[in-house]
Amino acid sequence: MDLLMYILAGAGVGFAVGLSGIGGGSLMTPLLLLFGFPPNVAVGTDLLYAALTKCSGAFSHQKQGHIDWKVVKRLAISSLPSAVLTVWMLDYFFDGSHAYGDLITSMLGIMLIVTAGILIFKTPLQRFASRQDGWIQRHIPGLTIASGLILGVCVTLSSVGAGVFGTAILMLLYPGFRSGRIVGTDIAHAVPLTLIAGTGHLFLGNVDFALLGALLIGSIPAIHLGARMTRFLPEMLLRTLLTGLLLLLGIRYAFF
Repeated sequence: MDLLMYILAGAGVGFAVGLSGIGGGSLMTPLLLLFGFPPNVAVGTDLLYAALTKCSGAFSHQKQGHIDWKVVKRLAISSLPSAVLTVWMLDYFFDGSHAYGDLITSMLGIMLIVTAGILIFKTPLQRFASRQDGWIQRHIPGLTIASGLILGVCVTLSSVGAGVFGTAILMLLYPGFRSGRIVGTDIAHAVPLTLIAGTGHLFLGNVDFALLGALLIGSIPAIHLGARMTRFLPEMLLRTLLTGLLLLLGIRYAFF
């Protein structure tokens, strides 16, 4: 029964991701916590889940020419080392996974609140980005690398951020990018980042492979189904409901 429940959970998250575009980590990790999994296992398993599910998306965007590999390299040059360093710090400075469970839960809450804020203020952020032709544009390479550093730490500690947060960064720094190029570049960067971070959690013993398999069985077909259903279901309503849910969960895990 547990296995069937996890498959259905993967299907539900996959369907929501395909329909709304909201990152799977924002939905999957809180769901695993609600199921009673320890924070470290929820994050570690979700990171490998994200790496595997995003591979097909990256391949599809590459075929369509949506990926800017120069930007991916700028992000990865700092995000991948910071992910490795974060895993090392968890192993070196904490006496087992129980010692950093509260840190992971708090970071998860903060990132859920940030994700909800980005979704709420997406339009004003886009307008702000379109008007920036001065300081930000002159420092794009350095700001991109700095953003990658932050992403590496946040994603490794919470499994949230490689999707919506990464997209917001690209939207602000590269306002000239079309939406397909933003999404494609973000996914291409998210694959190695979540893979490196997830592998680090694997070495820490934070991955449940039976759970991972069940989530993949449910989510992979459901993502494609959700994408096909966008023309029939009220996407905006679902995004609004999910944004409110993320905000409430974020407040719950960050402050309580």
